[in-house]
Amino acid sequence: MYESLIREVADHHGDLVRNIQTIRVSQHLFDDLSDDPAGQAVAIAAEAVGRIASDAPLITRPFDYGTVITFPFANFNGHGTRFSDGLRYGVWYGSLELETTVYETVYHRHRFLQDSFAAEDRPVRSERRVFDVRCDAILLDLRGKEAAEPRLVERRSYAYTQPLGAYLQTQGTNGLLVKSARYDGVNAAIWRPETLSRVRDLCHLTYIMNPRQDLAIVERTPGETWLEIRPSSLY
Repeated sequence: MYESLIREVADHHGDLVRNIQTIRVSQHLFDDLSDDPAGQAVAIAAEAVGRIASDAPLITRPFDYGTVITFPFANFNGHGTRFSDGLRYGVWYGSLELETTVYETVYHRHRFLQDSFAAEDRPVRSERRVFDVRCDAILLDLRGKEAAEPRLVERRSYAYTQPLGAYLQTQGTNGLLVKSARYDGVNAAIWRPETLSRVRDLCHLTYIMNPRQDLAIVERTPGETWLEIRPSSLY
């Protein structure tokens, strides 16, 4: 069924970019329990004890705070993605380029705002934290395959890609590289967390969107526009 797609692999040893919703300035949830620095340290340690234990805390920590996409290898919340129905297994998504992650996440953020704030006529700010994550794995290479199989980059339906993802996951595949459906870049879908390591901060971003307007402002430096994106162009 998928023989024509799964003939090429890429021996990938390099960074993938991961873009998640967070806060620009780190905040400790319990540091207001004490004005004394020593007491604050104890309170912060108490907060840390309550976190989910992880063998790769820099990868999992952003997801432990209930961000938009929870830690994908540990929590299946029924939220379907391009290569998973969200019920049986998780997929970790990254991109080869920073801009690709921005266009992908602006699309998902805009959908959320349309569902939650469509009646409001005001700017809604969303803060993002972006990481470089090392990936060392043999990945199925689907780049260019969208020419023969356009359903790989279908924007409105995952009816083709979710069964493909389920098949590849059951076959023990590490993951894949595929063209982004929202931007002229490349996404990675990873099924095996052990292929990921060396998480490093890349940058912080701020998204500003008014649910009533077809415009997303992206700031890399606070107060300075880096990108302007029309969300309607991503659907």
